[in-house]
Amino acid sequence: MRRADRLFQIVQHLRGGRLVTAQKLGGWLEVSERTIYRDIADLQSTGVPIDGEAGVGYMMREGFDLPPLMFTRDEIVALVAGARMVRAFGGAAMARAADEALVKIGAVLPDSEKDRIARTEIHTPMWVVSDAAREAIDLIERAVEKRQVLTIDYRDEAGRGTGRDIRPLGLWFWGKVWTLVAWCEMRSDFRAFRIDRIASVVIAGRIFKPERGKQLADFYRAVERSENYGMAPDRAART
Repeated sequence: MRRADRLFQIVQHLRGGRLVTAQKLGGWLEVSERTIYRDIADLQSTGVPIDGEAGVGYMMREGFDLPPLMFTRDEIVALVAGARMVRAFGGAAMARAADEALVKIGAVLPDSEKDRIARTEIHTPMWVVSDAAREAIDLIERAVEKRQVLTIDYRDEAGRGTGRDIRPLGLWFWGKVWTLVAWCEMRSDFRAFRIDRIASVVIAGRIFKPERGKQLADFYRAVERSENYGMAPDRAART
């Protein structure tokens, strides 16, 4: 966690109107009590009304709020464009989160800029990614984070199907299709799978641990060494 994020979280935890010890804050934020003491001292020095002392606890005086986030015109356009692209091309959960993010962005904008989102004329089609692909993208994205082995039924360019267990490592979007880079347990090698050719995908019920030679960094090194590897859709046929 970045220090700026940690300071923000400390302020949020102290809003409850009751004393919170440095030990509890450190436990929540996974840092030492000494770090919490330094952070609180820094917050107090900038005018944040935190009362309390070491060994007793801290609390925030009522009426204090963090100043609203200020975005430049270009930052607003970039955030809106990015959210709309995710809504159009991402998974179903990503699309919902993108909509919620736009609402939150609008909520913190000053009155003079609140219509900036509606006035950002950057648009995307909504029919590019199928509902089945959206659900698969969400499932795969979560599996990458949790290191869950996936069982997939994959169809190659000729329509031939194979069932295999894979270790998902990352998703890439190429402007038209998504690909998944994974370690294929059947081939004992890296493979790039087009999401639109995955007929079915389920959680295999196993967790994989990072192993030397089977991680994303190893895949990148393999790409650099050989033209036989690739992530792009036209390189995903080697199954």
